[in-house]
Amino acid sequence: MAKLWLAQDAAADELLLNDPFARVLGMLLDQQIPLEKAFVGPYRLAERMGVQRLDPAQIADYDPAAFAELYATPLAIHRFPGSMAERSQKLARAVADEYDGDAAKIWTGAKDGKDLFKRLSALPGFGKMKAQIFIALLGKQFGVQPEGWREAAGVYGEEGSLRSVADIRDAASLAKVREFKKQMKAEAKAAKS
Repeated sequence: MAKLWLAQDAAADELLLNDPFARVLGMLLDQQIPLEKAFVGPYRLAERMGVQRLDPAQIADYDPAAFAELYATPLAIHRFPGSMAERSQKLARAVADEYDGDAAKIWTGAKDGKDLFKRLSALPGFGKMKAQIFIALLGKQFGVQPEGWREAAGVYGEEGSLRSVADIRDAASLAKVREFKKQMKAEAKAAKS
């Protein structure tokens, strides 16, 4: 398996590589902040909790006010620390309760791409696009390729696409993904006008 280049921090990318819940949490955090900040978030959380791996049950059971403080401590894990801490605990509760605390069971237990999409879409904070991007990330960078995964990932699963975090492997691909997102925002803004 190739080295990850999502957090652009060696220790944070190592955690994402080895801790399935960190990967799912990073995807949850990837909204309204730069993607590298989102994917370094799980590492910052692990540091603040004093752990090597993130335990969904421990996160779910954490005192909500104290957990929100972990998110808000400078440098904040997210620009909306309170709401994202709450969403993170809801995600952790779902993984703890539905997958015995093992986030990898989300994809290892999926029958096919449609089932994987259904499982991801049911997670708190995961809508259609986030589920599709995560399927593409799993397929393209982690070798998780159940039958029909590309179809379930939609345009994000296309071979050679440069649309999302699933396609970032180095500085050049990061620049192309950022350019694509910038173009999409400009087109959306123009359509509103």
